Amino acid sequence: MKRIVLTAAALALALPALPALAASHKKADTDAANLARPMESTTRGTVTVEGHRIGYDAVAGTIILRNKEDQPTESVFYVAYMKRGVRNLADRPVTFFYNGGPGSSSVWLHMGAFGPHRVVTADHTHTNPAPYHLVNNNYSLLDATDMVFIDAPSTGFSRHIPKKDGGVGKPSMYWGVDEDGHAFAQFITRFLTKFNRWNSPKYLFGESYGTMRSAVLANDLETEDNVDLNGVVLLSQTLNYDISNADNPQMNPGMDLSYELALPTYAATAWYHHKLPNQPKDLQSFLKQVEHFALHGYADALNAGTDLSVQQEKQVAEQLHQDTGLPAAYWIKANLRVNGGEFEKNLLADSDESTGRLDTRFSGPTMDPLSQEAQYDPQAAAISSAYVAGFNAYVRNTLDFKPGYMQYKPEIALWGDKWDWQHQPPGAYGPLPMAPNVMPDLAVAMKYNPKLKVQLDAGYFDLATPFYAAVYAMKHLPIPRSLAGNISYHFYESGHMVYAHVPSLKKIHDNVAAFIHSTDKH
Repeated sequence: MKRIVLTAAALALALPALPALAASHKKADTDAANLARPMESTTRGTVTVEGHRIGYDAVAGTIILRNKEDQPTESVFYVAYMKRGVRNLADRPVTFFYNGGPGSSSVWLHMGAFGPHRVVTADHTHTNPAPYHLVNNNYSLLDATDMVFIDAPSTGFSRHIPKKDGGVGKPSMYWGVDEDGHAFAQFITRFLTKFNRWNSPKYLFGESYGTMRSAVLANDLETEDNVDLNGVVLLSQTLNYDISNADNPQMNPGMDLSYELALPTYAATAWYHHKLPNQPKDLQSFLKQVEHFALHGYADALNAGTDLSVQQEKQVAEQLHQDTGLPAAYWIKANLRVNGGEFEKNLLADSDESTGRLDTRFSGPTMDPLSQEAQYDPQAAAISSAYVAGFNAYVRNTLDFKPGYMQYKPEIALWGDKWDWQHQPPGAYGPLPMAPNVMPDLAVAMKYNPKLKVQLDAGYFDLATPFYAAVYAMKHLPIPRSLAGNISYHFYESGHMVYAHVPSLKKIHDNVAAFIHSTDKH
């Protein structure tokens, strides 16, 4: 989903000294004069993960994508971390990481979750301005897998290759659901060839829109490229925008499921901020009650439409007040339908604050107290500068990748008509005129490869991709009942970026590492 960034790309800043690295084996192209020529810098480092010291080689570079005529189209930037001393690569898993947007680089997963160095940010308040600090990441996934962080086309240091550089690329040629999937599939197969990793256990790890990419990509790799995957990890999943859209469900009247599936996140948020009339002690048991009400009493009321009596409306509104903290009168005025922006704006209205969207634990001053909805995301505003500045310094000073004056683009504005949202599901004769739904793609990948395992990870305080909508989608995949057991679920007291909460970062590390260890051997 779209991540709102309020800071400009920060300049590289001086950071605390990191573990010494060996000199680069091959310098990056300092002028980036010809994008069709791959750039690469290799360094060495160490990381201590939960008490275990791991040496690794880090490769920061580009892989060139090509069209059917073998002409260069896109230079895709990546950073790969590979454990040193591995004798048999078939024994060492490799995982491909990417964020979402669409239009986001992988800086968030790289610097906040699983890279060997992590940028320090405040847990649920605004992080102090520079200087920022990088620390050893005790929860890097290098203990379980080699890692490849990929910047989507046109983001980060990835760039289309214009005619002057011998290419035929144009900025929009990979800006679409299906085009993006094919681009990532080509990158992965080229990476497997370059680093001789075809026989390694293989995993995909996508966050947010990256989970939609993973569904398309898993199907493309397996059915078109003969690449069977060992596992797919979906963090803050959105496979079907018709059911996971808390931002503007009012634009799709008659489709009330988004309101119902967002309700547990509203409840978790009100619980966190102590806005419930009768505050429960245990979050999980409280959410189970709200989930049941969401798909029964609340759903029945919304399904009734104008047949709902005034008395029934009052009863439902009172229950919604008990579950979310918003006044019953507000729910009635809203026709029992409150979108995410309205909830974010009004939960803390008595203090003129709005909650975050990506992580509703965060809050910040309301831009306009008279507005209907929140006008920015306090969570994105709180941490983005630290991530962008931290990576700009890290990639140049530590990874020794120096592409001259090329700007690192953490995100580009692709949300809206710049992105081709039409998607052709497996078996369809053409793109379907509907909100993108890639549930069929993941289902086909799981049926094509019945050994494929899927892990869902979600934060309770995520209003960009509500956790209960993710669960609903997984429970409604068009797969045989026998394959439902291939899916595992984990939930965290955090938001969209689960790893922004350090206790949750440890938990997701342990869960993903266990998932890989359980699926990388026969």
